[in-house]
Amino acid sequence: MKKALVLAALLLAGAPLAALASCESVKADISQKIVKNGVPESGFKLDIVPSDQAGGLVVGHCENDTQKIVYTRLSNGDEGGDAAQAGTSQDSKNAQ
Repeated sequence: MKKALVLAALLLAGAPLAALASCESVKADISQKIVKNGVPESGFKLDIVPSDQAGGLVVGHCENDTQKIVYTRLSNGDEGGDAAQAGTSQDSKNAQ
């Protein structure tokens, strides 16, 4: 009985640590989901940025919400040239 209580206490103590997933593993999981939805790997990129610098479409978070994972859609699979960024309505205000 004592062993069961000790084991339960250890599992409960370790649960918060398991919730703090590494940013790279979260980024890889999100990337797999995007590819499974039919987007080619060359059609997007994911960046890990500090939470206070996150602009664009935030698709995930990690490191106890101190980092955000931002999705950027790439046109023609080109990272540097004519990249179209998918963002929120706040990011794409019309200039008149």
